[in-house]
Amino acid sequence: MKKQILLVICLAFSVIVGFAQSWQPAGDKIRTQWAEKVNPANPLPEYPRPAMVREQWLNLNGLWDYAILAQGSAIPTNFDGKILVPFAIESSLSGVQKPVGDQNELWYNREFNVPTTWKNKKIILNFGAVDWKADVWINDIQIGSHKGGYTPFSFDITPYLIPGQPQKLIVRVWDPTNKGFQPRGKQVTRPGGIWYTAVTGIWQTVWIEPVGDNHLTQLRSVTNIDRNTVSIAAQNSEDKTIDLVEVKILESGKVIAQGKGVANQEILLSIPSAKLWSPESPFLYDVEVSLLRTGKVIDQVKSYIGMRKISTKKDANGIVRMQLNNKDYFQFGPLDQGWWPDGLYTAPTDEALKFDILKTKELGFNLIRKHVKVEPARWYYHCDREGILVWQDMPNGDTGPEWQTDRYYSGMDYVRTPESETNFKKEWKEIMDMLISSPSIVTWVPFNEAWGQFKTVEIAEWTKSYDPTRLVNSASGGNFYSTGDMLDIHHYPDPQMTLYDAGRVGVLGEYGGIGLVTDNHLWVNERNWGYVQYKTSVEATDAYIVLAEKLKKQIASGFSAAIYTQTTDVEIEINGLMTYDRKVIKLDAARISKVNREICNSLSEH
Repeated sequence: MKKQILLVICLAFSVIVGFAQSWQPAGDKIRTQWAEKVNPANPLPEYPRPAMVREQWLNLNGLWDYAILAQGSAIPTNFDGKILVPFAIESSLSGVQKPVGDQNELWYNREFNVPTTWKNKKIILNFGAVDWKADVWINDIQIGSHKGGYTPFSFDITPYLIPGQPQKLIVRVWDPTNKGFQPRGKQVTRPGGIWYTAVTGIWQTVWIEPVGDNHLTQLRSVTNIDRNTVSIAAQNSEDKTIDLVEVKILESGKVIAQGKGVANQEILLSIPSAKLWSPESPFLYDVEVSLLRTGKVIDQVKSYIGMRKISTKKDANGIVRMQLNNKDYFQFGPLDQGWWPDGLYTAPTDEALKFDILKTKELGFNLIRKHVKVEPARWYYHCDREGILVWQDMPNGDTGPEWQTDRYYSGMDYVRTPESETNFKKEWKEIMDMLISSPSIVTWVPFNEAWGQFKTVEIAEWTKSYDPTRLVNSASGGNFYSTGDMLDIHHYPDPQMTLYDAGRVGVLGEYGGIGLVTDNHLWVNERNWGYVQYKTSVEATDAYIVLAEKLKKQIASGFSAAIYTQTTDVEIEINGLMTYDRKVIKLDAARISKVNREICNSLSEH
């Protein structure tokens, strides 16, 4: 019997190795240095949800069957080939690199085994993100659906599992890209200019984990540095008042605060002489949250918190300034779109995902504006750990951009259909729920450049009421209304303060866009563009310094933050500080990091 079991294991391993050996990145576009580090047998092996970690879990990333069929087709019995999950089918790293389109659906299929040690546990199937509408089957039983391309979702699959045999998992995805109303950022079916390749299907990690019959589903932490407290609310699956939640705050492994409460209620803890979180000192406390029944732990997760405060206050000259931890703090960083030449929405490895953050800090910035995209949870974890502020955009969707001729303070909102409006609100809330406890996020940006902008005052005020601990930038460079905490101007290429609001923070939400073609590191060899273009790195660096000096002079007049376009080249846009493949820093790093630090320190020096 043991020999037979060993033979089956060896055969299964041989099949996996065989599939892995047959996988290759598709296409002939440029790739990052991390593309060759992708392990098709175990891509992105890191635990995908750092803000709520369980010890036991099973990664389902790897080679799955795929098929592209006309919309409305039945479950396929034959498949087109293998796809490497979690890379979108249009990407090189998927091994496929095919378009899908709004008239077709993308089907996935694989089998998995539930570890025998998980017996008598509930099994939760988790998806990091699937773009856009996902339907899921377990053992040929459709168990649920989810709409939303940027947020995680889960199913309790326990009732549908068959003991003692491999479990069959099928996922069907439909994504209308720019032919739908849904949030989709820069994706289009015909890329060009500032519009990029479509992303369809699974693009973040898929995994299963065992839990008790009642288990924790979400954590929400709110820190208060003025009172040295943190409030943590732990939601659970069954909402049973007989179960209690215990929270422990640890520093260097030592418990410094702890408390208990009923599940789904806030537990307030005191942290005397709290160490504050900032880009200069990104200190994080460890957190352990346990779900208890009659004194026994029935579920437990690990998390973390950062004690920090973001606020606004008028300075001695009556200018509204942003403050970090009750001190004036100029926020300065690049527009970061989070695209990859080999993985599109998905970084090839966790090291790659972290790379852009580290380089941004090395270049002297203290802020990243995450532009019309939501990253995997690990990206925000790296921002929290490394210490950088984040403005989080809602991905654009529906029709736009639409501006008024005289758009300053008299903009007109776009009128969405009821379905589009309802979907926007649902997805925006899911995004905020996913990121609500991340200390790096300091600003929510629901609209960008009037694209799909609707009911601006209502959306901005709801965002602020749902999370009063952060600032709201109601419309970055869009149709302006007297709502939210900021007035955000876009002006290319040079920084100009064309508007001022004495009651709100003035920010330069986009400027720069210095273009430089870097041979052998281009997505395509023609049609490349930037807002302004230069021929050499020296010329481009000189231009950057000129713009930076102009910005410095306008800080005293009222600017309290600025966003430079952009971190990397993206497809045919060549206005990045780095090439699209991340192999070349295009400008003189020493010169720009020096002036960047001067800008970041401009308010603290006065």
